[in-house]
Amino acid sequence: WLKPPSPGVATSLLPSATMKLNIANPTTGCQKVYEIEDDKKLLPFFDKRMGAEVTGDTLGDEFKGYIFKIGGGNDKQGFPMKQGILCNHRVRLLFKKGMSCFRERRKGCRKRKSVRGCVVGPDLATLSLVLIKKGDEELPGLTDDSRPRRLGPKRASHIRKLFNLEKQDDVRKFVVRRQIGEKKKTKAPKIQRLVTPAMLQRKRYYRSQTRNRMILGKKLKEDYEKRVHEYKHEQKEARAAEVAKKKKHAH
Repeated sequence: WLKPPSPGVATSLLPSATMKLNIANPTTGCQKVYEIEDDKKLLPFFDKRMGAEVTGDTLGDEFKGYIFKIGGGNDKQGFPMKQGILCNHRVRLLFKKGMSCFRERRKGCRKRKSVRGCVVGPDLATLSLVLIKKGDEELPGLTDDSRPRRLGPKRASHIRKLFNLEKQDDVRKFVVRRQIGEKKKTKAPKIQRLVTPAMLQRKRYYRSQTRNRMILGKKLKEDYEKRVHEYKHEQKEARAAEVAKKKKHAH
């Protein structure tokens, strides 16, 4: 009841030439998907590994001078590429917590999963690229527009890094505030790992508590040893008195 495919019809098992390139621009925050149907345009990407930098000259005249970094991708069946697997086909690996392409569902749980190797090949459906160097021409929707990040950094060291601050600068003045709704009300994140006088006081308090506990423990130990020594001396004297009493009665 299964009819064999006719010679003119291509089966879904064979890799088709169409590949989607998902290009992200970190400087503007934009990303755009390009569909490339010509296999020859993608030849410079083939046999390159994740993290490799490739020029975009073959993709078209508008990509002249652009340099992209390969960020990842998915094959036709949706299996993601994983860094470090040096092949261009799927493999089944045992995953545990902390590995990419895996999210732990239960504590200590491990799972064997299929993932695609990190070498680019024609069997990929989507290839993720990151724009490293901009070329001469603008790419509409990728380089000509700007989408600022909705949220600024939350950690104190990240805020210092963003605004290039010194250690003595007040981080609280540089926190990124965002507007809520149509009203003029703004909202800012609670800064994490911020060194404040209250935090330093708390640290000093905890340290003094630890120190006091150590001193108290030392004193209690000395008192205990002293009492043990006294007790042994008392026992010795009591035994000596008892022996002397027995000798006296014997005579």
